[in-house]
Amino acid sequence: MLRWAIVFFIIALVAAIFGFGGIAAGAVGIAKILFFIFLVLFLVSLIGGLMRR
Repeated sequence: MLRWAIVFFIIALVAAIFGFGGIAAGAVGIAKILFFIFLVLFLVSLIGGLMRR
């Protein structure tokens, strides 16, 4: 699951670069959504890892 969180984070960064650079106006919204998905997946992975110990 952590691998998917990292993938979503990288996609969000790429979308943010294109969106904030003015190349694609719609990419800003996608970047925000993907960033929050990454954040949720990261927190779930972090809590899951702490629960295993």
